[in-house]
Amino acid sequence: MASIVHTVGSIFQPIFRLFGWLLAFFYGLVPNYAISIALLTIVIMGALTPFTIKSTKSMMAMQKLQPEIKKLQQKYKGPENRQILNEELMRLYREEGANPVGGCLPVLLQAPFLFILYSVIKGLANTTAKGVAQPRYIPTSSKMYHNLIASHGQINAFGMDLNLKPFSSHGSIGAAIPFFVFVVVAVALQYFQMAQMNNRNKKTGQAMPSQQVAMQRLLPIFFAYFYMVIPAAVVLYMIVSTLIRIITQDLMFRAGVSNPNKGVEKAIPAPEKVIEVKEEKKTEPSSGSKKPPTRPSPRPGSRQGTGSPSSKTPPAPKKPALNPPTRARMKRKRKER
Repeated sequence: MASIVHTVGSIFQPIFRLFGWLLAFFYGLVPNYAISIALLTIVIMGALTPFTIKSTKSMMAMQKLQPEIKKLQQKYKGPENRQILNEELMRLYREEGANPVGGCLPVLLQAPFLFILYSVIKGLANTTAKGVAQPRYIPTSSKMYHNLIASHGQINAFGMDLNLKPFSSHGSIGAAIPFFVFVVVAVALQYFQMAQMNNRNKKTGQAMPSQQVAMQRLLPIFFAYFYMVIPAAVVLYMIVSTLIRIITQDLMFRAGVSNPNKGVEKAIPAPEKVIEVKEEKKTEPSSGSKKPPTRPSPRPGSRQGTGSPSSKTPPAPKKPALNPPTRARMKRKRKER
């Protein structure tokens, strides 16, 4: 067993020295251990950002495929159709570019860096049996090395020894409070990141897979225990890395990079053509144009169409009645003719 540990340690020695050199370099720029760890975290997260973006896209693609996955599960029910269901699901994942374990990618990628940073921090606080500081993995000519020798291996920043844990011997309860605050902040940020993703899903109308919901709820609880047994310097790394992931996701959401509805053309029926019948307006003739033909006057005695009384033609005037002497005179004239 000891030989295996020695072999693994020898393989990781160059990586430990690389991270130790980076820490010493940042400490030379800003002589503060916490700030040096934060700057190293930014470099690590910068290298992991492409994987974070890919993981977020995969998670959103999985949420988009939930209705199709449920249809396949309903279609291929029962243990006898389990193989067919798995084949259909894998085909669907390939076609849509989704990965069922894509949401676990950032956590899986974080694990090696946590191990590396934990080993480097323990190497910085390394002491001999007589209590003499003997830092490892950093250049002996660096400012960090000399300061660690002067502080007897204590990684002091903001009144905290970042090599200690929440349940380490702090001397007083008040001195242990900042370490528990670190744990609470780290867990709260992870829950906030989970809520950020869930709120985004609600806005886009996508349902979270049940496995992903369970993972998001259990992981912060697991990490809460993990943060209790690791040095505060590693917890600080997790706080800064989670903040960077939150900012990255927010920028992706604002830019629409992880929008599952982006690029999906909705089938909108073409609007029907509406034939509008335009009424012709009657234009009055101008002064130079010909007059329109007048309507023929109605015959005497014919009835006019329904209209106002003023529109009817007046009746012809009756001839006045003649007196009897006048009639006799007219008869006489006819006979003479």
